[in-house]
Amino acid sequence: MAAQVPPEIVKSLAPTGTLRVAMNYGNGVLAQKDPATGEARGVSAELARALGKRLGVPIAFVPYDAAGKVTDALKSGAWDLAFLAIDPQRAREIDFTPPYVLIEGTYLVRAESPLRAAEEVDRPGVRIAVAKGAAYELYLTRTLKHATLVREPSGRDAFALFLKEGLDAAAGVKQAVVAFVASQPGLRALSGRFMGIEQAMCVPKGRGGALAYLTSFIEEMKASGFVLDALKQSGQGDATVAPAARNCR
Repeated sequence: MAAQVPPEIVKSLAPTGTLRVAMNYGNGVLAQKDPATGEARGVSAELARALGKRLGVPIAFVPYDAAGKVTDALKSGAWDLAFLAIDPQRAREIDFTPPYVLIEGTYLVRAESPLRAAEEVDRPGVRIAVAKGAAYELYLTRTLKHATLVREPSGRDAFALFLKEGLDAAAGVKQAVVAFVASQPGLRALSGRFMGIEQAMCVPKGRGGALAYLTSFIEEMKASGFVLDALKQSGQGDATVAPAARNCR
């Protein structure tokens, strides 16, 4: 990785000469904005900066407030690199590296709710607020058999709708659920999880050898401690660094 990057890889990753990086600020585990400067922070931003340095190109962060908006923007060619959860529906148009961070999807409910654990939520009549296009929304769409999803543009909107409309539950990334529960009286997070979420680097399909290069890059960043350090420095030390991927070298 220390050797000069082949020009064809640089061209495939940054065809305009600038690496345009989609930042999903809706996932606070991976991406945050500096409150004073608005500068991109978090593990995703640090990985992007390290990659840009390796490639020898400037980077430009393209901000979004929900993962679904990142995938929607793929149609207009707005970004070259993104940080999204691996999902089979997304994989039709996007190539993913092995994961670099593992997080969980879970639910929040009102304190008086009869629901106690994540596995109890899929019942007839249960309405769940969820962010449209999020990895957990895609997963729940495929797997729920009885409960009904009520989709909103972002996780923040989904939590707001849960409160406003009196829905039975809201789904989200565990860290976001725990933070929202702490900020609102009369709520609690359910025990357990409904899914594990594998967060990865990704590029639009058809980017030549970019995926193989990024796979080696992300594995190096995990093994060196870079990912763990970036998580800790951004206050996300409770997130789990993904283990080394098999058959990637």
